[in-house]
Amino acid sequence: MPKNRHIVSRAVVTSLALLIAVGVLAHPEDEFCTPGEDSMDPALCAALAELDSKEGAIQQSGTPSALDELGAQRSIGSTAALYVSIGVQHILPDGLDHILFVLAIFLASIRFRALIIQVSAFTVAHTATLALAASGVIAPASSIVEPLIAITIAFVAIENLFFKDMSKWRPAIVFGFGLIHGLGFAGFFGELGLPPGQFWSALISFNVGVEIGQLLIIVAAATLGILLRRTLADPTGARQYRRFVVLPGSALIGLVGCWWAVERLIP
Repeated sequence: MPKNRHIVSRAVVTSLALLIAVGVLAHPEDEFCTPGEDSMDPALCAALAELDSKEGAIQQSGTPSALDELGAQRSIGSTAALYVSIGVQHILPDGLDHILFVLAIFLASIRFRALIIQVSAFTVAHTATLALAASGVIAPASSIVEPLIAITIAFVAIENLFFKDMSKWRPAIVFGFGLIHGLGFAGFFGELGLPPGQFWSALISFNVGVEIGQLLIIVAAATLGILLRRTLADPTGARQYRRFVVLPGSALIGLVGCWWAVERLIP
């Protein structure tokens, strides 16, 4: 094997192995508040701290939560900016589930058109269920949604091992899986506590933040993919790139998804 290909193969396997270690040892948590002047405002941090408490809920006693009091004092523009930032951070760096799913989609997309079709289907689907669940139209249990999310990751990654390009049914599958991921977003969004009178501005802004985070993942992956294709002298990505990047990457992502599915199904 040429030296540069050997280096690329080792780098991909090592990086994704580290990613497996992170996923196996700890499920990602949402931590928005850090010491220092640049941390989020105290009211929001107090509300999020309540989510991490042993009771696991924001002020069950019926008194206004910190986020309710915060929302009452904020303008629509301030609320929008706040929830955009929360949406972005829910993906980067906290949304490892979502990151792996998007990477699995990316690895399956040798052609740019295939990537756009899949990402568009995923975006439309998770936006729809996020809106429905956050507004109370549907209320799925997290004990069902979380294992299903892990299964979607494993399925897409494993399918990559058998098909060199996007299959005819992949957009429909990604759309269906996007519906499930949207329910996961809704669970987190609902736990935040919503500012009174600004539900839709907060919801739309949160979704915009999620999309920004997703776009950043795709841009980073595409940039790295272009560099790897050049290194491997495989501009189409159908030969060496698939052998040393797509196959090992998909296999490792599939293993993480399977591990999470088992872990979340066992009480």
